[in-house]
Amino acid sequence: MDPHYLTPLFSPSSVAVFGASDREDAVGAVVFKNLLEAGFDGPVYPINPKHETVQGHPAFADLAALGKPVELAVIATPAKTAPGIMRACGEHGVKAVIVMTAGFHETGPQGARLEQQLQDYAQQYGIRFLGPNCLGIIRPGRGLNATFSNGGAVAGNLALVSQSGALCTAILDWAQNNRIGFSTVVSTGMAADVDFGDVLDFLVADPSTKAILLYIEGIYDARSFMSALRAAARIKPVIAVKVGRHESGTQAVMSHTGALVGGDDVFSAALERSGVVRVGTIGQLFAAARTLASRYKTVGDRMAVVTNGGGPAVMAADRAGDLRLPMAKLGEATKRELDQALPATWSHGNPVDIIGDATPERYRTATAICLQDEGVDGVVVILTPQAMTRPTEVAQGMIDLAGDIQKPLLTCWMGGRQVSAGRELFGDAKLPAFATPEAAVDGFYYLASYHRNQQLLRQTPDSFSRHREPDVEGARMMIEAALSEQRQVLNEPESMAVLGAFHIPAVRNGIARSAGEALILAESIGFPVVMKVFSPDISHKSDCGGVRLNISSAQLVRSAYREILEQVGKNASNARIEGVTVEKMHHSANARELMVGIVNDAVFGPVISFGIGGAHVEVIGDRAVALPPLNHSLAENLIERTRAAKLLGRFRQLPPVDRGALVEVLLRISEMACELPWIKELDINPLLVDETGPVALDARMRVDFAHPSTDRYAHMAIHPYPAHLMIQTQLGDGTNIVIRPIRPEDAELEKQFIENLSDESKYFRFMNALHQLTPEMLVRFTQIDYDREMALIVTTDSGGDEEELAVARYMMNPDGRSCEFAAVVSDRWQRRGIAHKLLFHLMEVARDRGLEVMEGEILTNNYKMLDLVRSIGFKTQRDAEDPGITRAWRLL
Repeated sequence: MDPHYLTPLFSPSSVAVFGASDREDAVGAVVFKNLLEAGFDGPVYPINPKHETVQGHPAFADLAALGKPVELAVIATPAKTAPGIMRACGEHGVKAVIVMTAGFHETGPQGARLEQQLQDYAQQYGIRFLGPNCLGIIRPGRGLNATFSNGGAVAGNLALVSQSGALCTAILDWAQNNRIGFSTVVSTGMAADVDFGDVLDFLVADPSTKAILLYIEGIYDARSFMSALRAAARIKPVIAVKVGRHESGTQAVMSHTGALVGGDDVFSAALERSGVVRVGTIGQLFAAARTLASRYKTVGDRMAVVTNGGGPAVMAADRAGDLRLPMAKLGEATKRELDQALPATWSHGNPVDIIGDATPERYRTATAICLQDEGVDGVVVILTPQAMTRPTEVAQGMIDLAGDIQKPLLTCWMGGRQVSAGRELFGDAKLPAFATPEAAVDGFYYLASYHRNQQLLRQTPDSFSRHREPDVEGARMMIEAALSEQRQVLNEPESMAVLGAFHIPAVRNGIARSAGEALILAESIGFPVVMKVFSPDISHKSDCGGVRLNISSAQLVRSAYREILEQVGKNASNARIEGVTVEKMHHSANARELMVGIVNDAVFGPVISFGIGGAHVEVIGDRAVALPPLNHSLAENLIERTRAAKLLGRFRQLPPVDRGALVEVLLRISEMACELPWIKELDINPLLVDETGPVALDARMRVDFAHPSTDRYAHMAIHPYPAHLMIQTQLGDGTNIVIRPIRPEDAELEKQFIENLSDESKYFRFMNALHQLTPEMLVRFTQIDYDREMALIVTTDSGGDEEELAVARYMMNPDGRSCEFAAVVSDRWQRRGIAHKLLFHLMEVARDRGLEVMEGEILTNNYKMLDLVRSIGFKTQRDAEDPGITRAWRLL
């Protein structure tokens, strides 16, 4: 198959440096020097019209004077010259460019015009470029150092992708002293073309990269970022440092990169949903990388600590409490075994203090017993160098034990000279080792977080919750009616009506524009009622005296109407008062006040928020957020991340709330976020919930026109499971089949399907015999990004069990216009019309996504597939360089 589209950038065969010189402090001089000293195995050409030689090498005035092919060009000249150089590169056939120069859109309108010219020429000639304002790329294993850093990087298996070039240079310097090596180092700069998404797409397929480290300041394209991030994290550990957590940092980021910076809690939710581990510092970044790139993968978060000192044990337990990491509860059988193996003075609990005179044998025995406990997911072993301690022997014992177990074993040898030999042993054995108890607990936390976030990553919710279908069209008509009246805030009855269209329980209400109308509404709704001022200018009605509760008679209705108008007129004299809302008074002695809503993040679009509600919601500040779409698991996770969760169970004399009904409301809110792109803000506060279920007492909704798109979910950062693409049809012999998008839960179904294919079918589909179907391949086949690719499977019931009969998939090409397809049908279901139905449906999906061309590579001796594609309109042609391959394509 064709190499990755960024191969010319990361693995070029030749490099030209514009601005190369002999001046020591010049960027071009440093880049040229670094390329020569790194041992790049291809030609490196200095381009400078003012010099005949540069650093002892012949220089060329321009690419035309060079007259030789160049795959990668580096631009280290003033910004005003960059567009002309980009055009010259295109005319010369250069495939990739690194623009190191600053002075583009971050400097104002003139710089923005220069940047647009760069983009226009790059697009015209099919060039992919990194930057501008970037450090460049280092690939130690390829001998490529196309940066102006002072030195290179040691070869290793970590990839570093950073928006800050200055931070890259500091990390590289620090890493050399800490024996950390890299497969790739990339500074993305302003990311006018190649961004995080493109780089991640390359790194996930790079065999020399085992883990990916990200330094993130802001994001330009949330959908591309999330798609690439989720694809990478499915295969390799991804650890991120995200800065701009506070307002001052956010302002610095925007002035530095011009990237959008969303809410920090939203960014954390996005990273977690992508399977990424987030850390706070550079030191934690590499600690997490070392741990996640080790042999260990945890399946839980219950940690045990084995130590020869009480103080370090307390420090470890405190850090676990800070991280909300549960200390494992040792089983009774484990305690009995420890009683027999340890002195009577051991701690008799977790942390397991095995006393200061612990021998290597005691350390090994206690650790092994803890690891065998089914309630323990991993162990942190702490050693302090006391007079009778033998740190090196204990270390060797831990290394020997680690070879026999699957659960994580992390070590903390505290001290300096006395424990250095033990730390060296851990380093050689690739066993995670830390200098402090807090760092060791952090290491276990990274493993637990990675496991938890991988579970979140595997969730692929529908846009609908699969219960009663909402009236999306009715809700849309109400929103569009308000927009046609040039109103962006729905009034309360309109907001409640939209909630009703999505089956969210809400109190009955109506708008009264006179005391008489208020009385009529109260009588029709039924006493007691609540009356609230109706004004488009007032959000917090109680703050200005605009709310009256528990009104139980006709006389009180008239009085309340007059009092509300008078008091609000005094307290909010500039507000427009258009009447009073009358609604049913909801009584519940056991109700908890919650807040549920939708906010529109600047980067990630619609976000669902949940927490404690009521009049003091801003003061209490209890809020957790999640990116839609949600399913039951994700909704429960959202609830559990709030303080409100503790109020929902049995509490004093209060019975537990109907949690299932609350989850259902969150799923309905998720449906609204997915299906109503007009919603910019939704606030349901309070949402009362008790043992009988939830009911919305107040709602406020802000709307605006949605951006037109062929993708119904273009407003979302995560594409929902496209359930609307599922079709039921029938074969010519009457067999009922279903064609639907693949899900992560289909892994076992897909595995059986592939394993049951004949060797010939495997060879034709995968262009090799596929002797072993690895777990990574299964993940890649079933956990897909519905935004950039599609896999449709054909299933039928076989004796009550679902059976996969065929699969077809496409992957969008980097040009965004075309896609590459592949398909295979089970041997015993071939020649029954399945492939025709499947491929026609796949083409419809691709066409609806705005793709224009579908293409593929087929083995020339795969006559059945060639006959099939020709019969449905594909053109075919043998590959000129490889006659064993026939290329097929058709317009959609």
